[in-house]
Amino acid sequence: MSGVAVTVEGLSKRFRLYSERNQSFKAALLRRGRSSYEDFWALQDVSFEVPQGSTFGLIGENGSGKSTLLKCIARILEPDGGSIRSVGKLAALLELGSGFHPELSGRENIYLNGSILGLSKKQLDSRFDEIVDFSGIEHFIDQPVKNYSSGMYVRLGFAVAINVDPDILLVDEVLAVGDAAFQRKCEERFADFRASGRTVVLVSHAMSSMRTLCDSVAWLQHGRLQGLGDSGDLVDEYVDESHGDRVPEDTTGGSRWGDGQATVERVEFIGAAGKPTTTLRTGAAVSLRLHFDAKVRIPNPVFGYAVETVEGVYLWAHNSRDGGMVPDAIHGLGYIDLAVPHLPLQEGVFDVSASVVAYDCVKIHDYRKRVLRFDVLNGDPRESGGYVTFGGTWQPPVETHQG
Repeated sequence: MSGVAVTVEGLSKRFRLYSERNQSFKAALLRRGRSSYEDFWALQDVSFEVPQGSTFGLIGENGSGKSTLLKCIARILEPDGGSIRSVGKLAALLELGSGFHPELSGRENIYLNGSILGLSKKQLDSRFDEIVDFSGIEHFIDQPVKNYSSGMYVRLGFAVAINVDPDILLVDEVLAVGDAAFQRKCEERFADFRASGRTVVLVSHAMSSMRTLCDSVAWLQHGRLQGLGDSGDLVDEYVDESHGDRVPEDTTGGSRWGDGQATVERVEFIGAAGKPTTTLRTGAAVSLRLHFDAKVRIPNPVFGYAVETVEGVYLWAHNSRDGGMVPDAIHGLGYIDLAVPHLPLQEGVFDVSASVVAYDCVKIHDYRKRVLRFDVLNGDPRESGGYVTFGGTWQPPVETHQG
């Protein structure tokens, strides 16, 4: 177990799905005490190891067994087969408000939840101010938690869990309801957590977060382990494979998914001459134009781009909501431009992905992966290597003392 925080071997978990339950004593007698049910295997023969000091992700569609697996690791559920071994103190934040009593205040729930997670009153007294400060709800700390918003629940629950000072922290999706500032605080705490040699096991449907936060991931599909490996590679493979309504691949080898209410017809770069081009120069002024077709009226649509190298290195993404340009609605044919005053890419070959989504950025109307391939030639500035340019200017050296 040296260097391994969690070992899962051959794990299986079964639930009974009842089609007819005995709702009365008479029904039980008529069925001779038997209820009609079938076995549902939420997990089947799952095995992997989580290295100490790493952030490990569990990905997969709803119903794939991620939360069940996390609850088995937390010892909340007892597996029907296989084994789980973990090293060190473990804390879990699995469900919104888990461990909270709705009638008690935030202050009282800190002590209740903390004691459940293994802290003494003396330890909680010493950490109370830090917990409240991290949660950011000091003005409501003496209010009953039944009056808290979902975001306040998550803030307080995570603040308690992270301050238990566990060796292993299990987190299931709940951070998705936090605002952007709180999510940044959590990411910073994750970084501090890992730097001190702690381990995080994370479940989330936010694939961009899983790609950046996790060192490695396990992909579950229908309760079975579909893949295990580097987060960047496996997350991309999962995103491609998890959309069953793809249209035929584009010429660059990309894929496509969405409900089709609005579609990305084509994407093109518009150069200085006002004409489409696929050959650009570093530092040039260009516009990235997305042609769309809205089959129905789409209120407050959001348009987005992402750029990768041909090897699949994720470089950049931006959407019109973040950019402050959300039209009231679109219906029919049209296009939207993203003006780029100085192209910050160095020489190379790159792919553009494009999308049109609903305002919540969850409902996808059309996502076209690698819809456009383009070349970048040397321009100004010309820098020494890498994918991007900083546009920096070297200054003369300053001698602070003579050698």
